[in-house]
Amino acid sequence: MNRETLPSSKGQTKQIRYARGFKIVEFPGYRLVDIEDPVGESDVIYKYAFVDRDEPVSGIPDGYEVIEVPVRKVICMTSLQLSNFIKLEELDKVVGITSTRFLFNSRMNEQLRQGITSKIGIEGNFDTETILASDPDIILVSPFKRGGYETIRNLDIPLVSFLGYKETSPLGQAEWIKFTAMLLGVEEKAEKLFGEIEEKYNSLKALAASTDSRPAVVSGEMHSGNWYVVGGNSYLAQLFRDAGGDYFRKNDTNSGGFYVDFETVYSEAAGVDYWRVVNSFNGEFTYEALRQSDARYADFKAFQEKQVIYCNLRQKPFYENTPVEPEVVLADLIRIFHPTLLPEHIPVYYDLLK
Repeated sequence: MNRETLPSSKGQTKQIRYARGFKIVEFPGYRLVDIEDPVGESDVIYKYAFVDRDEPVSGIPDGYEVIEVPVRKVICMTSLQLSNFIKLEELDKVVGITSTRFLFNSRMNEQLRQGITSKIGIEGNFDTETILASDPDIILVSPFKRGGYETIRNLDIPLVSFLGYKETSPLGQAEWIKFTAMLLGVEEKAEKLFGEIEEKYNSLKALAASTDSRPAVVSGEMHSGNWYVVGGNSYLAQLFRDAGGDYFRKNDTNSGGFYVDFETVYSEAAGVDYWRVVNSFNGEFTYEALRQSDARYADFKAFQEKQVIYCNLRQKPFYENTPVEPEVVLADLIRIFHPTLLPEHIPVYYDLLK
């Protein structure tokens, strides 16, 4: 991707090993941070200068929005962003979140009950009065998601772009914890946590690579007449690959998702070994419940051989934890794809549907 690079004279470039969405050059008293689309679908670059609070600085280039750090109050717009604060044990800084259907974290639920944290609505229908009353230093946003930010752009509160959700590798997504830590002033803690995540993930990845068998896997369900699939360069495809499996569209060059009809998926995936399903079923999800939602599902090999990989969002904190626990998700999948490699592992998020 051709673009103007960060000023580097007299600055020290911070090493980012996996994430492609942010780059950092450190100077005395401040850091220059460039944030861009990890998959290059947009050439917009968001430029911030993270300035040490109450410390006078000079020399910041034009075009960089100044953010005083450490920030004291933050609004999170997504569960992925919130997962970073959970992992860093910095939930007391979160004064606002969007309305969530399922929130498991006991600390955050207690903060909501006590009024320390407020629900600010959802994209396209934000409660600006609640946002202003929360008095946040910044609002973390996902700028490439569909609309909703127009109503808060004029609130005189810095909007800081957080693009972890567009990373195509599990470790790349998890490495955004370093970005969050810079905002909070807890970089040393984040480096230690990410180092542990990285070591465990890569060790498990190497273990899965040692096996000769590579089962094929499909993901998703029908919704409103279409099946949402992701490309072969996506986060999910990479996760399956690292777990010793092959995503059914592994040769697809797309990194994002798109809709296809049932016939297309059936022609490509009816004979695959495993089928990943993530939903919010009210009650106990079963093979019969899956068949009742669409009788054609019973024709899939993974259905017939009872090899559906399942996670119920009503029962497990999937979205608020897994962005910073890729090594746990990887272990779950390895335990399913190659049971003899991790015989003692107890599934946390994914398990075979009983």
